[in-house]
Amino acid sequence: MNKSPEVEAFYSSYTWRRCRKTFLASKGGLCESCLAKGLITPAVHVHHKVRLTAETVHDPAVALSWDNLMALCEDCHQSQHNTRRWRCGPDGRIEIRR
Repeated sequence: MNKSPEVEAFYSSYTWRRCRKTFLASKGGLCESCLAKGLITPAVHVHHKVRLTAETVHDPAVALSWDNLMALCEDCHQSQHNTRRWRCGPDGRIEIRR
């Protein structure tokens, strides 16, 4: 996924890093999507429900509002973005995750 220079700069900012850290802590460091299914999985991403773009990155209601954020594990974050990923299965074969 290509991000605009404005979005890249935002994700590197102190403001975002602090927001992300406190948001993850508020969720106990757990994936919200997995938790809703009764699974305990560490969250590694803070996902914007409304995607950040060059047009929305300067809008605090989109970029920094906790109402627009979700704590997600790697698998749930990838599924939010509908991207394929691969992994090495137990038998050593490559598996495509959808």
